[in-house]
Amino acid sequence: MLSKEARKERNLLFWSAFKEVMRKRVSSSGRRVNWSTYPTEVKNTYLRLISDGKLTAVCYDVQFKDEGIQAIFWEQLGELKKVLEETMKHPTKWNESFINAEGIKIGRIFWELENVNFYNDEDWATIHQFFKERLIEFDAFYQEFKDILISLVD
Repeated sequence: MLSKEARKERNLLFWSAFKEVMRKRVSSSGRRVNWSTYPTEVKNTYLRLISDGKLTAVCYDVQFKDEGIQAIFWEQLGELKKVLEETMKHPTKWNESFINAEGIKIGRIFWELENVNFYNDEDWATIHQFFKERLIEFDAFYQEFKDILISLVD
């Protein structure tokens, strides 16, 4: 088991290496993007990259406090499901009632990479490639349909 400080250093190295992988990549909109904190432009929705030894995944989290807005937003995502899943080249998982680490019920759409481990240095290139591919695919979908999603909450 690694110490807290060693885990922190490992995280820093991993994410710095990933930033280097994505450094020259621009969004399909032509803008430069901080891929590690992808800007959804919709408050209360987040694109999260997770790699922690237990799970490696790209997650689109929808977490509105207002249940009505949450339901409407999730319903719209359902309307876009076919397009989203066709754009992504990896199986898409949908969980309308995911309980996050804080114990809050959110909606989560995610793409998981199995049989890799964040704590195995040899898996890093595979994880980085997975993140890169999913982010580029998600960005292509999101740039085309984000105005629909933004209009739901404005």
